[in-house]
Amino acid sequence: MTELLKVVNLKKYFPIRGLLGRVIGWVRAVDGVSFDVYERETIGVVGESGCGKTTLGRTVLRLIEPTEGIIIFVGKDITKFNKKRLRSLRKDMQIVFQDPYWSLNPMMLVRDIIAEPIEEHIKGEIRVEERVGELLKLVGLPEEAMWRYPHEFSGGQRQRIAIARALSTNPKFIVFDEPTSFLDVSVQAHIINLISELQQKLNLTYMFISHNLGVVQHISNKIAVMYVGKIVEIGSVDQIFEEPLHFHLAVSV
Repeated sequence: MTELLKVVNLKKYFPIRGLLGRVIGWVRAVDGVSFDVYERETIGVVGESGCGKTTLGRTVLRLIEPTEGIIIFVGKDITKFNKKRLRSLRKDMQIVFQDPYWSLNPMMLVRDIIAEPIEEHIKGEIRVEERVGELLKLVGLPEEAMWRYPHEFSGGQRQRIAIARALSTNPKFIVFDEPTSFLDVSVQAHIINLISELQQKLNLTYMFISHNLGVVQHISNKIAVMYVGKIVEIGSVDQIFEEPLHFHLAVSV
């Protein structure tokens, strides 16, 4: 397999400000994290609430600027990319957010939500509505759903729309940030199965962030355990779940 993503000593610190806006300390949300991900692989990222999982995912995509470190994606250090190169990078790196109610613009038709990244990133002749219809069918929704608004759908259906939007630019890498945590238990398995099926069908690479160890165990090839901003353990699914070294994971297992 070919290495798609390599992260070296990544840090993201947020300032703590006192009176008059002076910096009096730092929140070390991501603190010297290193890992790699190969093509068609899923790395699961687990840890307690507030340990830095979401910040890590967004920093890897450069939705948040890193404080320090190197992010190599397809052989290029994207920490050195300017705004123009970052815009083109969005085609290959996408994210599905935790909250399907917040992440979709309620004022936009589903057609426009999915079409927006297509029109931004895909060059040349393309029948946008045909492409939107194909994506909706790919995630298990009818084509006519494109003419409706997000509030007309359930939480699980909205997350399917968010996944369709993420797929719209034919990305290589997708970060799933707690994609099932806002969904009913009865719906979660359907979304996880859809994510797995899409990976096999489209040869995708994932980072899957979750506090749900069972879900991560099901979908991942390897797992990184985070604690107070650091990866304290990383290994295959079998290594992590059969012989957990980190106390907090051992208690959870």
